[in-house]
Amino acid sequence: MTDLVERLVPDELWTLFRRVVPPTEVIRPQGGGKRRAGDRECLAAIIFVATSGCTWRQLPPVFGPAWPTVYRRFAQWSQARVWARLHRVVLDELGARGELDWSRCAIDSVSVRAAKGGL
Repeated sequence: MTDLVERLVPDELWTLFRRVVPPTEVIRPQGGGKRRAGDRECLAAIIFVATSGCTWRQLPPVFGPAWPTVYRRFAQWSQARVWARLHRVVLDELGARGELDWSRCAIDSVSVRAAKGGL
């Protein structure tokens, strides 16, 4: 594992992530094939894309898995609602430690024009 992967996905985040990511099938019914790309490396690559502004195709090879693998994993995890569950787990963990400062939070809403003046 590279230093970049460890920096983007520290052990503490990795432990929390493993609690929310769905289990994967590692046995291939047809046998053979390439070893499945590691979840931690894919997570680090996803974080890199999200924070650097690069496109999936611009993903540097330092992470290991190729960009189509990383994108496919992102799509699978998105459909499985991993990101929402991870967000909740991180908030719960920070709250349990007393490290959340709700006095500095922001609530977002959508403003819509009220029909007939809101009556």
